[in-house]
Parts: sequence; C-alpha cells; structure tokens
Amino acid sequence: MSKLNLKPHRILHTMIRVTDLEKSLAFYTEILGMNLLRREDYSENRFTLAFIGYGDENAHTAIELTHNWDPSEQTHGTAFGHLALAVTDIYATCKMIEDQGIQITRAPGPMAFPPKGKQETDIIAFIKDPDGYQIELIRT
Repeated sequence: MSKLNLKPHRILHTMIRVTDLEKSLAFYTEILGMNLLRREDYSENRFTLAFIGYGDENAHTAIELTHNWDPSEQTHGTAFGHLALAVTDIYATCKMIEDQGIQITRAPGPMAFPPKGKQETDIIAFIKDPDGYQIELIRT
C-alpha cells in the first residue's frame, strides 16, 4: 500500500499590498515584463487582487498584488526582505530599467559574500517597486 504525500509541493504565490494598483501593474508588466494573469474585484469587501507572473499559474509561481480600496497606513515591517528575479543580461536590464526612470538602489556587481564552493560569483542588483519593495535581480 502506498502512502499519500500530504506535504505541500509547490509555492503558488506571494502576496504584497500595494497602494496604487494601476501604477504597480504598469511597473511589473511594462518594466519587468510580467503578465497580468487574472484580476478580481471584491466590491463587498472593498479590495482587488491582481495576479502577475511569467507563466501560467498551474506551473509557475505568481505574485498577488492586493489593493485595499480604503487603505490604512501600510508599513513593510522589518521581516520582509525582497523578491528575486532571474535576468540573463543584468547590465542591459539595469540600463533599460534606469532609462524608464526606475532607481537602481544597488548597481550590478558581484555578491559581497559569494556562496562557498561556487565557481562563478553571482552578479546582483537591486531596484524598488512603486511601493518601495526591494527586488533583487540575479544574473543567471
């Protein structure tokens, strides 16, 4: 008799709250090239969910942008770190992002403390989305 695997087996999405949904959608779709996968308004509860990502949710992880229609003050807290995205040409990507008026908060360069035993140093950069969330770009 085989055992059922009841453990979670895939990350579905990560949720972040945004203050201006249209501005955030433009950033993630037009600047970072993600697709709007689905969007739902919950008028009774006064919020909108927009799911974005690079592929179909059945096979890829998505980001859930949550926009509360009656926002209270939002803070990022101290526990959240960043989202990380793979890029093939980090220097060209950062140039394109900078040309769009997005600030590069850490210019592309080698990691300060590369993983031990790795032959090639990771090249990383950081930018911020319209709400100030950190996004790490990693050359792959």
